[in-house]
Amino acid sequence: MKTLQIGDKAPEFKALDEQGNTVTLADYKGKKLVVFFYPKASTPGCTAEACDLNANFERFQAQGYEILGVSADSAKRQSNFKAKYDFKYPLLADEDKAVIEAFGVWGPKKFMGKEYDGIHRTTFIIDENGVIENVITKVKTKAHAAQILDTE
Repeated sequence: MKTLQIGDKAPEFKALDEQGNTVTLADYKGKKLVVFFYPKASTPGCTAEACDLNANFERFQAQGYEILGVSADSAKRQSNFKAKYDFKYPLLADEDKAVIEAFGVWGPKKFMGKEYDGIHRTTFIIDENGVIENVITKVKTKAHAAQILDTE
């Protein structure tokens, strides 16, 4: 698993969001973008993380950021997740893991002594030119917005 690093160009991607709309990196050209990868919609940690980002959405907007959530869940599951918590940002349904693998966040994980492949909870901050300016691998699910916004 080779995760992208600070200074790398963000990979061009194309995926469907929870509504079936095509989303690409080019859609965000000229804007700062937070791309957060999470293991599974509607699980406790993922819900805490997504809700924290949503609660701070206006702060992100005020600083010029857009937000994009990504997991391998189906569009239906992403749509239900977004509707239940009224997220103000799109969720990509990356079922074929093309975006997940392009960013290098799919790989071996350990949980309760078992090893398996899965999505590593990772957030990438991408600048207006498509260059990664920060990578957060130790995500604090209940205080993730502060990890992103309070570093400047």
